[in-house]
Amino acid sequence: MRNETSERPVALVTGASAGLGLALARRWSGRYQLVLTGRRDALEDRLADDAIYVPADLTRPQTAVATLLQALGEAGIDRLHRVVLNAGTGRHGDPFAEDAGDIRRTLAVNLAAPVSLAHALFSRLDACGGRLVLIGSVAHGGSALLASYAASKAGLDAFGRALREEWRGRVPVSMIHPGPIATEMHAKAGFDPKGMRRFFASPERMAAMVEAAIETGRDRAILGLGGTLAHRLRHGGRF
Repeated sequence: MRNETSERPVALVTGASAGLGLALARRWSGRYQLVLTGRRDALEDRLADDAIYVPADLTRPQTAVATLLQALGEAGIDRLHRVVLNAGTGRHGDPFAEDAGDIRRTLAVNLAAPVSLAHALFSRLDACGGRLVLIGSVAHGGSALLASYAASKAGLDAFGRALREEWRGRVPVSMIHPGPIATEMHAKAGFDPKGMRRFFASPERMAAMVEAAIETGRDRAILGLGGTLAHRLRHGGRF
């Protein structure tokens, strides 16, 4: 699994235990040497290949960075062709009901961890002309009852724009804002979309659109309901 002996490019995906991250990892399995963060038991149960699994607590960004860098060093991986910082969390409800712990957790996972990881992984991306991909949300423009989540994604969007200029000519940066996805995240956040759920993209459908945005080199993409419908019309099948 050492990078210098592998013929495949290397892709790192955070939040690959479920949802979009898992769907993207499944699409790339076999094409990329995968480095995946998330719950190790869930990753191994759902994606059985030669992927490198790195359990990392993104609520503690500095510790997560150290854990990931150690794992990459032990595996001999000094180049990363794709880095997709996808992990996210949030809470749905009255913003006045959010306590400081909830807010810190959301900002740590959705903003502080991607910022720290991007800086830490720059040299490995730069070594091979790799691409950094930041996964935001259409909620970054502001969304009722998702105040801290929206704020964290808005911050990530601003970070992506700044980083694109700072890294210009060396490492390209893609900022991708997916629309609603039919995952367990809504239930964990305390949100029941009811009938609206039928309009949500499946993780597999959204992963296909995210992959297309990455491979065409788009700097920024908003993959909302319109994009989901257009993709369905072109390729058929369910959402």
